[in-house]
Amino acid sequence: MSTAERRHADLLLAVDGGNSKTDVRLVRADGTPVRRAIGGPFRPQALGVPAAMAVLDGLVAQVLSGDGDQLTHDGAADTGEEQITIGPVTRVRGIAAFLAGADLPEEISTLQAEVEARGWADEVYVANDTFAVLYAGSPRRQGVAVVCGTGINCVAVAPDGRTATFPGLGWESGDWGGGGDLGRAALWWAVRAEDGRGPATLLLDAVTSHFGRPQALDVVLAIHRGQESDRRLAELAPAVFAAADAGDEIAGWLIDVLADEIAGMAASAARRLDLDAPDVLLGGSVAAAGHPRLLARVRERAPGPITVVTDAPVVGAVRYGVGRWGADAPIPA
Repeated sequence: MSTAERRHADLLLAVDGGNSKTDVRLVRADGTPVRRAIGGPFRPQALGVPAAMAVLDGLVAQVLSGDGDQLTHDGAADTGEEQITIGPVTRVRGIAAFLAGADLPEEISTLQAEVEARGWADEVYVANDTFAVLYAGSPRRQGVAVVCGTGINCVAVAPDGRTATFPGLGWESGDWGGGGDLGRAALWWAVRAEDGRGPATLLLDAVTSHFGRPQALDVVLAIHRGQESDRRLAELAPAVFAAADAGDEIAGWLIDVLADEIAGMAASAARRLDLDAPDVLLGGSVAAAGHPRLLARVRERAPGPITVVTDAPVVGAVRYGVGRWGADAPIPA
């Protein structure tokens, strides 16, 4: 067996393709990190599968060729003191890819086929990126995970391997939450405060300051005309938290609504699997901000004890890959 063949048999690829960024890591079969590359968002539903896969193509090419950031034993970018030196790699043992947009069975099948066609790995596993948060936060690989970042989604895994998921398609499938919806709600209330249809709120100043425009209506028109991206509304989440801390009733109410959505999704998933007091794992940038009011209300209403997952979601992909291809007790497909 050649050196290249020995290396590929001992290596795995882990991918977290999210709405805000894509994180790819090359690791040994025992989980020891080797290289990483981080790039733009993975958004097949909004930008199309070819555009999403182009993001992944570039990042995987970096870590396989050796151009990605070298990693130390703890996963941090290498400083040159403890570098794991592995040259270019053409193929690895397995790739665990947890991807946004892998919501429906046909979407999972399409993305699975796209990854398999690249020939990056002997075996390919594709699942929704929400599962990465669950695997990152639960050593037992079970419980309920709610991702509240740009958007919101939830999955649950029972001890016997049964799963509960949601379509995760946004407003049309009954979802509300995450930075995107929180920002849109902030703009909605700001406009109504400005024209007198609604109460005064600190969110008016928050919106105009964030976009650098004199009026909330100017923000609406800029988005309507394509001069501003509506994705920038997701960046308003910290301003909503700050307004609530300052005593703004509208902002506080929005945080309560978001908390109820998080807890409601978790409770629904737990009921569908008959889970009694499961671990509830919270991931995503909005949940990870750890706002006290948000977390306190989720804690009151969640079906089990909550934990904010601090590990990056790609860690869940690493743990899945090691459990399936590199450990004594592999995870079932």
